Amino acid sequence: MPVRINTPQAPAPFSRYSQAMRVSAGKDLVFVSGQAGVDLDGKLAETERGQHEQCWRNVLAILADQGLAAKDIIEMTVYITTQEGVPLYREVRDEMLQGHEAASTLLIISGLANPEWLVEISVIAEAPAFTVEQEPEPSEATDEG
Repeated sequence: MPVRINTPQAPAPFSRYSQAMRVSAGKDLVFVSGQAGVDLDGKLAETERGQHEQCWRNVLAILADQGLAAKDIIEMTVYITTQEGVPLYREVRDEMLQGHEAASTLLIISGLANPEWLVEISVIAEAPAFTVEQEPEPSEATDEG
């Protein structure tokens, strides 16, 4: 399990996150690509809150597929498109992560890949290391010619 680091030797976090996270050797890391507020059908959530919630649902679904949960997140990088969206981001993050405080970077940017997207979230999570018996089979290479 990752260990939170919050030292008085550096400025305290501005909200619910950790200054750093420590992961033991022998663990695997799962890198979750940026998730937007779209559902399985590709439909964008209709509200800003809905987009934030859907991003987190997507992240947590990917982690769950690997046997992981919010408590396993060690770092998150979040992109939002307005300064006014910061309080909403923090509120939804706190609800979805149920008090877990990973290392965090929040960026306010002018836009995302789709101009309708208001938020995108990527995370890194800690997972137990695969044993030789558990390691997934490599994907078959295809010859695209």
